Amino acid sequence: MSAITIVNVGYRSTNYWVISLGTSRLLVDLGWPGTMGQFASILKRKDVPLDEIRYAVATHYHIDHAGLGQELKQAGVPLLVLDVQVDAIPHMKTWVKPQDNFVEITAEGNVVMPVAASRATLEQIGIPGEILHTPGHSDDSVSLLLDDGSVFTGDLTHPAFIGLEDAATVAASWRLLLERGARRIYPGHGPVRSVDSVTAYLKQI
Repeated sequence: MSAITIVNVGYRSTNYWVISLGTSRLLVDLGWPGTMGQFASILKRKDVPLDEIRYAVATHYHIDHAGLGQELKQAGVPLLVLDVQVDAIPHMKTWVKPQDNFVEITAEGNVVMPVAASRATLEQIGIPGEILHTPGHSDDSVSLLLDDGSVFTGDLTHPAFIGLEDAATVAASWRLLLERGARRIYPGHGPVRSVDSVTAYLKQI
């Protein structure tokens, strides 16, 4: 059986992760608006065929994490949307300017599912893990937790850097991930790191 591989196809200081098991691939976070050519070029350079990406999932619907959602759909990549994210999608257009060349994400063709059904859906493409609702940075934020302990957290705030966010909400999301077995954090920005520093700061909240 093939081992899971994780490739960062990010740019502009934002990480976008392709999780692969053989030729079955899942994209976590969806690029900046107006950059489909650049994104496709990076995928090619990293040897990730676009037509092998089975689903694309956004950790949250901000423009740097979901900006290419509609264009990816048009290229044949289904958009996997959690039920807690549906209401956030229409609001994306309020944060973009005409020069961003953002293509508004429509509801048509989206694969919408409850958070509780995520494991079964991921199993269909051979990815062992689940998607959990982890609010804190935004109400629609989710994290993908693989069974090997790798967790893709988007912009879930590190407990050391809580500012305007509600500290209790952020802490609850991190505790959920830790309880479910998170060991290595693949964030939306910055390097991969262990959960040790998170654990230490949670004790202070």
